[in-house]
Amino acid sequence: MKRVGRVQKWVQFLPLYLMMLPGLAYLFINNYIPMAGIVVAFKKYNVNDGIFRSPWNGFENFEYLFSTSDAAIIIRNTLLYNVAFIIINMVIGVTLAIFITDVTNKGLQKLYQSSILLPYLISIVVVSYIVFALLSHENGMLNNSLLPLFGKEPVQWYLEEGPWPVILIVTNCWKGVGYGTLIYIAGIAGIDKAFYEAAELDGASKWQQITRITLPCLIPSIVTLLILHIGKIFYSDFGLFYQVPQNSGAIYNVTNTIDTYVYRALMAAGGIGRSAAAGIIQSVVGFVLVMVSNLVVRRISSENAIF
Repeated sequence: MKRVGRVQKWVQFLPLYLMMLPGLAYLFINNYIPMAGIVVAFKKYNVNDGIFRSPWNGFENFEYLFSTSDAAIIIRNTLLYNVAFIIINMVIGVTLAIFITDVTNKGLQKLYQSSILLPYLISIVVVSYIVFALLSHENGMLNNSLLPLFGKEPVQWYLEEGPWPVILIVTNCWKGVGYGTLIYIAGIAGIDKAFYEAAELDGASKWQQITRITLPCLIPSIVTLLILHIGKIFYSDFGLFYQVPQNSGAIYNVTNTIDTYVYRALMAAGGIGRSAAAGIIQSVVGFVLVMVSNLVVRRISSENAIF
C-alpha cells in the first residue's frame, strides 16, 4: 500500500517535475559542466594543446596573483569598495523604503518605486556615458557649468585619483540602491498595521515607530541581503570599475580591482590560467564568508539565519 501511495504522489506531481526539467537542464549545462574548466587554473594553458592537454604548472598561477606588486592594491580596492557599497546602499535603501511607504498617494508611491528602480535596469555602458557627460574635460557639465560658478578651474577628472572613490561609490549607489529598496518596501508592506495603530495609541512618535517596529521587522530582509552581499565581497562590478573610469591608466591605483586585473591578465599572453586561478579564489572566499556569516547570525538569532 505504501508503494502504491508513493506512485500516486509521483504521478500527481509529474507535471511539476516536467516543468522543472528545462530549468535543471539549463542549470546543469550552464553551471556544472563548465566547472571542468577549473583545471585551467593549475595548467600553463596554450591554445594548441587545449585545456586538458596543456602542461600542469601546479600553483604558479595562484602565486603570480599574490606575488605581483599590484596584489595588495587590487585586494584592498575590492574589499574596501564592497564594504562601502554594502553599508551605504543598505542605509540609503532602508531610508528610502521608509520614506516611500509613508507616501499616502498610491500613484506617487508607484512613481517613486519605478523611479528608484530605473537606474538598476540601465546598462552600465549607458551609465558610463552619463558619468562621462558629467566629467568630460572639454564638454562635461561639471567643468563647463558648475565649476565656473564657484570660480574653479576645469579638472581633468580621468587623470585625478582623489575624486574617484567618491564618484564610484555615488555611481554604484545611484544605480544599485533601487533593488534593495524594493525588497525593503516589500518587507515593510508585510508588517501588521496593528503594531503601528497600537503604537500611536500609546503616544509613540514616528521615530519611535521606525526604531521599535519597522527596523526590527526588517532585520530578516537586511540580514539576507547582507549575507548575499558578503558572499560577493571578493567580486567587483567589472563595468563599474572598467567602463565608468574609461580604463584610464592614470587612476588604476583607485579603480583596479580583482575583476579588472583578471580581465587585463586574460588579454595578455598566458593570462587564462591566472584569470581562472583568481576566479577560484573568489568563489572559495565567497563560499567561506557566506558560511561564516550565516553561522554568526544563527548564533545571535537563529530565526534570522538563511539556513
